[in-house]
Amino acid sequence: MSMQPVPWPEPDLPVAAAITAMYSSRKAARPLAVQVRDRLGQWLADEAFADAFGVRGRPGWPPSRLALVTVLQRAENLTDRMAADAVRMRLDWKYLLGLAIDDPGVRSHGAGGVPRQGR
Repeated sequence: MSMQPVPWPEPDLPVAAAITAMYSSRKAARPLAVQVRDRLGQWLADEAFADAFGVRGRPGWPPSRLALVTVLQRAENLTDRMAADAVRMRLDWKYLLGLAIDDPGVRSHGAGGVPRQGR
């Protein structure tokens, strides 16, 4: 698998609007994913991971996004499949990762998907 550094994406406008509508007037705490995006923005650069990837092969997901998925997966005690489903279905995760509302997300197995732990 290869890696092409990409700039950190801005949140998708419909996703950002939905997040704003859901959490701006509520007294409920914003989800961790929203707090991370709002407070830290881009805190990982893909270039920092470049030496860990080859130059050949199909590009995988940016390592900065995979790192964030792994952090949230651990924080929410999710399985690989549950984390992959969260990337596909949860607006707070899409907001953090800068994904469009209809983005297909990641596979729950193998290279380019959510990293498997404990193997």
